[in-house]
Amino acid sequence: MRFIDANIFLRHLTQDKPAMAVECTALLGEIEQGNLQAWTNDLVVAEVVFVLQSTTGANYNYARAAIQAVFLPLVLLPALFVPSKRRFPRIFELYTTHNIDFVDAYSAAYIEDSPIPELYSYDRHFDRITTIKRVLPSVR
Repeated sequence: MRFIDANIFLRHLTQDKPAMAVECTALLGEIEQGNLQAWTNDLVVAEVVFVLQSTTGANYNYARAAIQAVFLPLVLLPALFVPSKRRFPRIFELYTTHNIDFVDAYSAAYIEDSPIPELYSYDRHFDRITTIKRVLPSVR
């Protein structure tokens, strides 16, 4: 089983380099059909999201909902192994509905599953997620 790097997903999703896009689309098609198994990690998923939403560099500037629509189905392919696969639907939901960055959505999804769903943070956007509680780091 081989690892899939971010550029494979990006070439397939953006089709910006046609020769590579054909190869990457074919590879992901084999995984989708169950003819191949592969794996990636959570950091690659975050990198793909970051690059797709970026307005600098390659300037893809994908909307959050568009990223969720095109990328989450790939992450959820049965023959693609990702450590936190079961959490990614919730992560993408938080990312798209609460207007928070992907890494904070990722953290919030983990915090929701913790015995004490609280975090220390100054970031007020966590307050939009009613299933967790933000606490200021004051020591008493």
